[in-house]
Amino acid sequence: KSGRVDVLVHAAGLEISRSLPDKKPAEFDLVFDVKSDGWFNILSNLGGMPLGAAVVFSSIAGRFGNAGQTDYSAANDLLCKSISSFRTARPGTTGVAVDWTAWGGIGMAARGSIPAIMKRAGIDMLQPDAGIPIVRRELGLASGEVVIAGSLGIMANEFDETGGLDTSETGALADSVKSGGVMAGRLVGMGLHGGLTIETELDPATQPFLHDHQINDTPVLPGVMGIEALVEAAKLIFSDRYLSAIEDVNFHQPFKFYRGEPRTVTVHAFFTRDGDDVVASCRLEGSRVLHGKSEPEVTTHFTARVRLSNKPPRAKKRKALGAARSDKVVTASDIYRLYFHGPAYQVVENSWRAGKEIMGSFAGNLPANHEPADRPTLAAPRLIELCFQTAGIYELAGKARMGLPYQIEQVEFLKPPEEGKQRLLAAVTSEPDGAFDAQVVDEMGEIYMTLRGYRTSELPDAIEADLLKPIKDVMK
Repeated sequence: KSGRVDVLVHAAGLEISRSLPDKKPAEFDLVFDVKSDGWFNILSNLGGMPLGAAVVFSSIAGRFGNAGQTDYSAANDLLCKSISSFRTARPGTTGVAVDWTAWGGIGMAARGSIPAIMKRAGIDMLQPDAGIPIVRRELGLASGEVVIAGSLGIMANEFDETGGLDTSETGALADSVKSGGVMAGRLVGMGLHGGLTIETELDPATQPFLHDHQINDTPVLPGVMGIEALVEAAKLIFSDRYLSAIEDVNFHQPFKFYRGEPRTVTVHAFFTRDGDDVVASCRLEGSRVLHGKSEPEVTTHFTARVRLSNKPPRAKKRKALGAARSDKVVTASDIYRLYFHGPAYQVVENSWRAGKEIMGSFAGNLPANHEPADRPTLAAPRLIELCFQTAGIYELAGKARMGLPYQIEQVEFLKPPEEGKQRLLAAVTSEPDGAFDAQVVDEMGEIYMTLRGYRTSELPDAIEADLLKPIKDVMK
């Protein structure tokens, strides 16, 4: 009568749980068709009629799979994929797929012995007073698929210890691990919930990037080596792709090596496609057992998205810098009276102001960044560090404050530094919102790397005026 449908709710379902060898084809068809054919018939008969929103009732079985429910899981996932297609097929329709856990008190799972089975499996059931308002709430949010559940119990367990990935020393990825960077230690697996997982033990007694990066006598994993760890994990199974960018980098909390003892770094990477690119959503974790606790505390320290492209990045240029440099410079001897970095991370040779930019020249003949020294780095960590420290000089001059890395919107990689033949410099500008942008360039204006939206978190310690004076005199 109205010529439109405001909200369509598809809640049909039938469950006949049997393992495949025991399931008759007619049973499979019945369970599958109640959902899939019913949904197809509704959409077909709507035709081009305007549809404001559609909600389909899926299940955690459709999202995670469940023994004896191949037909039920497949039908539920079909609904989810159909809703996902609304982005292009029906862009004017809000599409919501709700992956319900088992409902308590009403519905299919409330019958017979099912509640007792759910309890033994560690799966929380959803009470009606909590579940009923959810559909209306989701209609007010964006399109997509949402899981509504408490504990998933055994459904959250991995089906295979390594996710089916061959982690042996003779496996397909063994050579990639052995020849990879220093932050790619042991391949653990590639599970449904943990993604690609890599563990690496680091020892401040042997690693220069830890020994020379101590705050109040406690070794701290440099943020740039955290970035390196995420990139190495992303590239491990996509070694033929080019590192294009790192996006939405967040430094959540420092990774400390208490009492200078070794610790294990764990990296998880989850892969998706974005057009022709592969994007790895990565996080770096640490765990340790606190005093009086029996279970380890797991903490997230760094997160980022690593973008891998199938084509090499295009080079960019800016106006040539030439050999010109201000007569007034801050030298490394003054800079590292303020900074806590040891020799391997004293990356700024000198710094000066050039109009609106603060320049920092990359120090030559630096000690090794890591051991073994012949293992590669993929993200040019000390060049990113050059940008960090040069931005820090900007903060010292303008705000008399020091900060630790907090966030980067994007690092873009344009040219491998080993291809350059001239000295490299960081050119840093300050944005009105307090963030910094930076470029790593050579004297001919070739751009090797760009940073956008770099922010810091302030360190609380006051800075002595006499230590600040050489920087303020040059940068004013």
